[in-house]
Amino acid sequence: MNVNWLKVFIAAFFEVCWVIGLTHAYDFWTWSGTIIAIIISFYVLIMAGEKLPVGTVYAVFVGLGTAGTVCSEIIFFDETFNVIKIALIVLLLVGVIGLKVVTNDNTEEGTDY
Repeated sequence: MNVNWLKVFIAAFFEVCWVIGLTHAYDFWTWSGTIIAIIISFYVLIMAGEKLPVGTVYAVFVGLGTAGTVCSEIIFFDETFNVIKIALIVLLLVGVIGLKVVTNDNTEEGTDY
């Protein structure tokens, strides 16, 4: 996996953080953390989008963010576990992985566009 795809995964991790923050923030510090997570998430996503196909990057970002948010809510915030919900998340992740596998990066090491 190249560095640009790693940036997409990092951006998705921070997406999960800020989505949870939007739901659970209650004071200055939690809102500050949420805003910082939004800034980091989109900054890293934009950096990855400069080198990779934007449509695929965004689809992977949103898919991973959605799956991560649902799983985090189940694990950390007592959301009800539903087998159908998990099956649909797995289906979503299969689609995201499929997009990543069939996407040609079209980048060369050491080049900037």
